[in-house]
Amino acid sequence: MPELIIGIAVVLLVIVIASVAFLAPSRRRSFPPVPRTDAPDVVPGVGDDAEVPRDTPKRSVSTVDLPEAPALEVPAPASGRLTRLRGRLSRSQSGLGRGLLSLLSGDKLDEDTWEQIEDVLLTSDVGLTATTEIVTSLRKQVAVEGARTPDQLRSLLRAELLRAVGTGDRTLRTLPHENRPAVVLVVGVNGTGKTTTCGKLGRLLVADGRSVVLGAADTFRAAAADQLQTWGERVGAHVVRKGEGADPAAVAFDAVQAGIDRRADVVLIDTAGRLHTKAGLMDELGKIKRVAEKLGSIDEVLLVLDATTGQNGVVQAKQFAAMVGVTGIALTKLDGSAKGGIVIAVQREIGIPVKVVGLGEGPDDLAPFEPEAFVDALLADD
Repeated sequence: MPELIIGIAVVLLVIVIASVAFLAPSRRRSFPPVPRTDAPDVVPGVGDDAEVPRDTPKRSVSTVDLPEAPALEVPAPASGRLTRLRGRLSRSQSGLGRGLLSLLSGDKLDEDTWEQIEDVLLTSDVGLTATTEIVTSLRKQVAVEGARTPDQLRSLLRAELLRAVGTGDRTLRTLPHENRPAVVLVVGVNGTGKTTTCGKLGRLLVADGRSVVLGAADTFRAAAADQLQTWGERVGAHVVRKGEGADPAAVAFDAVQAGIDRRADVVLIDTAGRLHTKAGLMDELGKIKRVAEKLGSIDEVLLVLDATTGQNGVVQAKQFAAMVGVTGIALTKLDGSAKGGIVIAVQREIGIPVKVVGLGEGPDDLAPFEPEAFVDALLADD
């Protein structure tokens, strides 16, 4: 009987051991991953993945190679520009000065000669009123003084043209105020070169040491804002612009505000070209001026006139003067087919002085107008 019990116990023990072995999870042997045969040999701490030691000296700002900023252009000095461009002006305007000198120094000064002198003045865009005054004065002085030699006639004609051109104050009002910059509003009809004139005027002011802000208020042409941006970048002038079709009055306001914030000397506001006969567009120009004046008065309203348009420029000037109170004329393209008499005509007809003249397509071909240099160019021998 004891043997039977022992046998049963042994059988039960075997069954239990076998069950435990069956139910227990099998353990898998782990093998190290097989290295790829194409992998590069890697040495810890070497190569691009190496960690830079913490005690490595850091580079200072002075040793970091930064991209160089484009060099700013240095505009030609404003002083004496018209004199330097005298040859270009004299070649363009020789018909007026040389024509008058030739007639005055002829063998005789009869009525036919004086009529020819009148024709030269009229065809040179001097205007009827100014022509009559010049001829009357010349006839009187020739009769009284008996001037007949070439030098006498040249001196007489020079004085008369200088009187007709006028020698009043032609200074651009670009001096900053105590707490805000001077503001110049540039206006004119389409195609006169307003944006180019605005950019060149910025260069002219930078050449005199002024800090300039340009306002791209011609929002009808995206190219106008891009063009003004380029002009500004060349000389380091800040440009204020908005998207195409934005309110130009808002651009003008923001430009003046930027000038105040930056403590700039001058703010130049370029406006879209508009026909002087379009009442709606002229009213918009008045709005631009009124909005800009919320931050202070406009110091200068510069009307850009194309010198080749002749007497039509006088009509334009009258309309713009009535709307926005033009204070100065920028006469462009005076080196082309223009006639020098337009300088006299616009001043005599509307009483607004020519303050700057454009004498070419170069960036520094805008010059402050100097009456004596201009008249001397008209009478130049070469």
